[in-house]
Amino acid sequence: MIEFKLPSLGADMDEGKLLEWKVRPGDTVKKGQVVAIVDTSKAAVDVEIWNEGTVFELLIEPGETIPVGTVMATLLEAGETAETAKRTPRAAPPLKAAAAPSRAPASAARPVAAIAGRRRISPAARKHAEELGVDIDTVAGTGPEGSVTLADVEQAAAAKVSPARAAPAPDKATEMRRAIAAAMSRSKREIPHYYLSEPVPMRRATEWLAKANEGRPISSRLLMAVLQLKAVALALKKFPEMNGFFHDGAFQPAASAHIGVAISLRQGGLIAPAIHDVGEKTLEQLMLELTDLVKRARAGSLRSSEMSDPTITVTNLGEQGVSAVYGVIYPPQVALVGFGRIIEQPWVDNGTLTVMPAVTTSLAADHRVSDGHRGALFLAELRELLQQPESL
Repeated sequence: MIEFKLPSLGADMDEGKLLEWKVRPGDTVKKGQVVAIVDTSKAAVDVEIWNEGTVFELLIEPGETIPVGTVMATLLEAGETAETAKRTPRAAPPLKAAAAPSRAPASAARPVAAIAGRRRISPAARKHAEELGVDIDTVAGTGPEGSVTLADVEQAAAAKVSPARAAPAPDKATEMRRAIAAAMSRSKREIPHYYLSEPVPMRRATEWLAKANEGRPISSRLLMAVLQLKAVALALKKFPEMNGFFHDGAFQPAASAHIGVAISLRQGGLIAPAIHDVGEKTLEQLMLELTDLVKRARAGSLRSSEMSDPTITVTNLGEQGVSAVYGVIYPPQVALVGFGRIIEQPWVDNGTLTVMPAVTTSLAADHRVSDGHRGALFLAELRELLQQPESL
């Protein structure tokens, strides 16, 4: 029997709301197949499964909000049948540890919500509860040894008639901001950041890009962003300590560069889904994937693999007009690369003062994994790659 659990779709995700099942009991599923749509605080995400088997039982109903790690469904393995499989009961949520009871004087009145049949309920109190429509089993008793009195019943009836007004549910933007705040606060608490920046001349890159886009329709033109993504991925091959995760007190390097692209959402907030294997793709492939990713992110139709496995994040605020950006690392990642706006600025080139288009590249890195020397070499490699756009 295989258990399909709600995966974590980011460091800022503690729970998710099941919106829709895409499978039914009896369906055969394959690795990478979308089996459910789950609403996180940031987006509705297509959740994939990474096992093969036959759906046996769906344990969660659409509309339920569940913690990360909750078993959502069970699958039969190859050769397993419903007759031989043991039906998996739905586990109750873990109970919070109760505080040790303190001794109190025998005369002190203590409210008790005892199990029915183990406490005293006077006939008058029971009758009065029936008259008022109060469920006597829900009434906490304050009488001797937890017995339920007439006053207890009347108090429960008053609470039923005038319930406390519930606080309004937070909207999506508020929930997202809370999730971002929790993740970024955790990052600054746990990760010893260091920051470096480097101005990079971009004349060759801008001229090469203009030439590469000649004759292309607008819809298929390359953006500077894909050159930057590819350059980051290639630089990571020489500096693998910038690419991976810090788990359980140790660094786990990633086998490939799955770059999380920071995308601002129209309703507010931020999301950073991954483009996979960036270093192995052409600029044209990256442009198609970036366009598709931004479109789906803003439409709320991302896949769980795009949310759960970025190995590094790249943020580009050049379009917003800022000259540089110094980001906060998204745990458990260990680095973030930022790009500002390409600005025409004074530049000394071979002893001659000229005007050069340049961009400020920045690095936020985890000091538990790398140091400033390696970070500086990484930015130097990135600088060289961006000045050789034909090699990207």
